[in-house]
Amino acid sequence: MTDGARILVVEDSDTQALLLRSALEKDGFAVTRADSAEAALELLNGPLPDLVVADFHLPGMDGRELSRQIRQNSRTRALPVLMLTSAREQDLERQGLESGVDAYVAKSADLDMMLVRLKALLRRGAAPSREGGQQFRRAKLLLVHDSPTTQLRLRHLLEQEGYDVAVTDDAIVAAAQVADGVDCVVLPLTGARLDGFALCRALDRRRQHEAMDFHIVAIGGDGSDVTAAFEAGADEVAPSAVGDDLLRMRIRAVTRRAQVVEETRRAEAEALQRERAMAAAEAKAAAADALARANADLAAANQQLRDAQAQLVQSAKMASLGELVAGIAHEINNPLAFILGHHATVERLIGEVLAEQADAPPAGLSKARDRLASMRVGLQRIQSLVLNLRKFSRLDEAERQVLDVPEAIEIVLALLKPKLGDIAVRRDFAGDRTFDGTPALLNQVVMNIVANAADALEGQGEIAVSTSSTDSDYIIQIDDSGPGVPADVRDRIFEPFFTTKPVGSGTGLGLAIAYSVVRAHGGEIVVEDATLGGARFRIVLPKGARP
Repeated sequence: MTDGARILVVEDSDTQALLLRSALEKDGFAVTRADSAEAALELLNGPLPDLVVADFHLPGMDGRELSRQIRQNSRTRALPVLMLTSAREQDLERQGLESGVDAYVAKSADLDMMLVRLKALLRRGAAPSREGGQQFRRAKLLLVHDSPTTQLRLRHLLEQEGYDVAVTDDAIVAAAQVADGVDCVVLPLTGARLDGFALCRALDRRRQHEAMDFHIVAIGGDGSDVTAAFEAGADEVAPSAVGDDLLRMRIRAVTRRAQVVEETRRAEAEALQRERAMAAAEAKAAAADALARANADLAAANQQLRDAQAQLVQSAKMASLGELVAGIAHEINNPLAFILGHHATVERLIGEVLAEQADAPPAGLSKARDRLASMRVGLQRIQSLVLNLRKFSRLDEAERQVLDVPEAIEIVLALLKPKLGDIAVRRDFAGDRTFDGTPALLNQVVMNIVANAADALEGQGEIAVSTSSTDSDYIIQIDDSGPGVPADVRDRIFEPFFTTKPVGSGTGLGLAIAYSVVRAHGGEIVVEDATLGGARFRIVLPKGARP
């Protein structure tokens, strides 16, 4: 795709630049112009274009050096470069191609030819550029020379190569300026006021002591002077006979090595930064996992604490109620025994009188005898209630023994047969036959739960009684097909005197007694939804626990 491609035109001629911009924009390209190679490199530090069109002859750094800089930078290495030059400059194409130019077009060629070459380069495509890679930076040179004429000539020569050149004729000033990010120091070995060897040694000591990266290029000298210059710390020596072209090449080689070193260090730093970021991310992920596990453990511990607290509250409540019930049963039982004793005496005496005077009984005695019979029913109900209260308060005093579970359950079901009526009872005794516990465990727990189920079914439905066992627990499960237990009362059904039956139909002690028996055995009893559709009472008893 070439439509809308971004083109960077590097041209110092306003006329030529205007001509190129007009032709390219007419063809649908977006054009940006730079009037020098240095300005182009600054623009390339920002968003990259799709192609660079550059004049060979530019002020300062020429097009060949611009292309070389583009190819040396990892960020722009794949950027296509089209070079414009004069047709008569035959050797420039070879030099430019060696520097990394992709194609040459003569300025005298038809604009259509240039557009064809340009579009061909764009069709080739470019490898993805490293947007985060090294940016362009003009190499900074410090030129130290005490001859104004030579200083001016060398400065012009180096600036044409695209360097940022600072000049001084003082060795002390030179030693101070190397701290300002200088890449290379160019100095003469001999001068009217400069001792190049001493300056080389001073600069070398400083860069070693302060770990600085600048290079030293010495100019002049022959024979032994060259060796001495290298020994003094120079990185490159250009003898007196070397011309300007060779001097440029040697300085370029030194600065290129510096750029390669800088890019390598930058890449290593980026790699290290990525490794540290990955390590930090992994550490953060590990910390997040650890936090999640800690939160899960804390939530589990909190749930266990809530469960334990609920059990403690329930146990304390049942213990307090047990003491209260025991006191109430004792207080009721004494006057009840007195009333029952006198009731029996009165009933016996009235019976004797009626028997002696059968022909003409005294008025009202028959009615009194009937009232006494009704009173006996009420007193027996009170006696039964007191008995249940005493059982509730003294369940932990029962004697422990080995129980035949199926046989005990069958006895309970036989006792409840009149109450069960037509209700179908299924049995599944898959657990161990025997269990070490108290008779109240089955006589009270199973009887009370099955009786409640029968009341809920009202003579029709199904009850399932099953047992199972594990290595540590014995499980009794009673299901029914009744209406079930509403969720809003499940937390209260084991409280004494709480009942969902109509007034006069129950005392609310059956499930409370069952709960106390199970807790006395160290077990738990829970109510759930049954597969039959009604309620399921699940009793889990630990094996070997002593009540």
